[in-house]
Amino acid sequence: MSFETWLLFILVGLVPAISPGPAVLLAISNTLRFGRNATLASASGNAVGLVILGFAVAYGFGAIMATSALAFTILKFIGAAYLIYLGFKVWRDKSGFNSLDGSLGAQKSKRALFLQALAVSVTNPKAILVISALFPQFLSRDGVHLDQVVLLSLSYAALCWLNHAAIAVAGNKLRRFIMNERRLTLTRRITGGLFVSFGAAMAAAGR
Repeated sequence: MSFETWLLFILVGLVPAISPGPAVLLAISNTLRFGRNATLASASGNAVGLVILGFAVAYGFGAIMATSALAFTILKFIGAAYLIYLGFKVWRDKSGFNSLDGSLGAQKSKRALFLQALAVSVTNPKAILVISALFPQFLSRDGVHLDQVVLLSLSYAALCWLNHAAIAVAGNKLRRFIMNERRLTLTRRITGGLFVSFGAAMAAAGR
């Protein structure tokens, strides 16, 4: 793959990487609840999930999802149910919004945040379909080449990671503004409601 082709992929991939979605919402929620470092852990989980999806799509899983209504529906409802579960959990959990100090991150381990983001990433059928539409345009027509799959998967995952890192930096400053009881309650309800809304929208969406 030439440098020019890779650069074009970066420019095209930047749009879906920064577009609002479950992973971006999770990054915002984790920043407000647990702080910047927690979001970087979840960003890494999301990035690993995207690399997994990149390989899966390149080696045929994307085609299965695009052609099999049953496979798409099963994954869609798994992802939707998980987002709705996260929404209710955020709505009810007051502990994550109690302090500005560095101990917040200890309330949820980096490993748990990493795995949570990984689960959101790999159960999002829309992410699979976006990658399915994007990657083939930049892969060789004469078959799947491992070096190209690695480059595209890591590049797209890096774009998303950098977007989440920017959210972590900006959101960490916003936390100081929301730290009073009324704003905390409103923040919990908005973020929880958005997770539930994303889940409901995912469940209702077609291919």
